[in-house]
Amino acid sequence: MPDAILIFAAGFGTRMGALTATRPKPLIEVGGKALLDHALDLTQDVPRVVVNTHYRAEQIARHLQGRNVLLSHETPEVLETGGGLKQALPLLKADPVMTLNSDAVWAGPNPLDILRAAWDGTRMEALLLCVPKTRAYGHGGPGDFLTDRDGRASRGPGDIYTGAQILRTGRLQDIDATVFSLREVWKEMIAARRLFTVTYPGAWCDVGRPEGIALAETLLERSDV
Repeated sequence: MPDAILIFAAGFGTRMGALTATRPKPLIEVGGKALLDHALDLTQDVPRVVVNTHYRAEQIARHLQGRNVLLSHETPEVLETGGGLKQALPLLKADPVMTLNSDAVWAGPNPLDILRAAWDGTRMEALLLCVPKTRAYGHGGPGDFLTDRDGRASRGPGDIYTGAQILRTGRLQDIDATVFSLREVWKEMIAARRLFTVTYPGAWCDVGRPEGIALAETLLERSDV
């Protein structure tokens, strides 16, 4: 069972406009709490937590000072999701690992609990937590993944990937590039029929744009989710 997690917090947050001119997106507050802290609240029973950094990294380091969190600093360039996870592997010291985006808010059960309960290492190389469009806020587009009756995933207009997953790391070592997306790894797993999804039963909000802040705060205030 995975006992280490990487929280992605290295991006520039350009879609946030002026809000990220002087601070990194993970430190933007939603409901009086930094997005990064919302994510960290979900990891309280995870023994090893790593946060990757790049843009305004010194602010994130100060914010996390004194906490039991390791930092994987990406320099001179941001490494994207695949490269960032590959760099963080020596700190994570685990296989499989969990990953979590820092720019989302959840209303419902802990998403990591849903992933761990559904994980089957005999069949899966990755398990992605997805949510139907009807329970996804702040996110447009046709969706990311289709799932067959056995839970195997393929790319297509279906449920939305929430940024939470369990993933075996072996295929990362086979990619020579330093900067690359986890989409490259998922593509290989789909071909091998080893990529799966599980549906999140609650609601989820992408806080990637300024308007997502109010949506997320409304979601957190609702009592019916």
